[in-house]
Amino acid sequence: MAKSSGKVLVDPEIGEVVFRKSWLVIVVALLGAVVTFLGTFYFVTPLYQSSAMFYVNNSMSVGETSLSISTGDLIASKDLVSSYIVILKTRGTLNEVIDYADVDLTYSELKNMISASAVNNTEIFQVTVTSPDPREAELLANAIAHLLPTRIGAIVEGSSAKIVDYAVVASAPSSPNYIQNTLLGFVLGFGISVAVIILFELFDITIRSEE
Repeated sequence: MAKSSGKVLVDPEIGEVVFRKSWLVIVVALLGAVVTFLGTFYFVTPLYQSSAMFYVNNSMSVGETSLSISTGDLIASKDLVSSYIVILKTRGTLNEVIDYADVDLTYSELKNMISASAVNNTEIFQVTVTSPDPREAELLANAIAHLLPTRIGAIVEGSSAKIVDYAVVASAPSSPNYIQNTLLGFVLGFGISVAVIILFELFDITIRSEE
């Protein structure tokens, strides 16, 4: 390592050292990939997702006259969908879902299993249930599909949600991502091994030659 103008310059021989020990870098990187894959396989619980989709209906009735009001006239579509999602996650709604699906869950547990959002900022929103059991995820998502439109209609006057698509049983887990985790383990193993080799070289003060 050489010094110039107060700056520390890395000896170009360090690159040669890393290259000479590239076999060690590859071995450690592969070991990191294997360990990460096995850790993911044996210690990370697979999770499954099932989703139901709803359409925000904004029709209103005044007497016997049916009026069609756009979301722009009444409220922004995104805000209206957000209101429906809030209703979905209330204690009353989720307790109805638990009773209807006949599952052994608390309100808080079910709430943590549910995510919901608008689809591409449209009047359609999607409710997704995540569970270690694919059939439980499908059961709960369809229980929500059955109960939520009635619940919304009872709370939001003149507005409702219509089912666009029911949930189905997932054929494969949504997580963990084995390929991504394995690649991450490979990259970490590669980076750590290179860093250790460089540090050993920088702090090695052994005199090997006159030069």
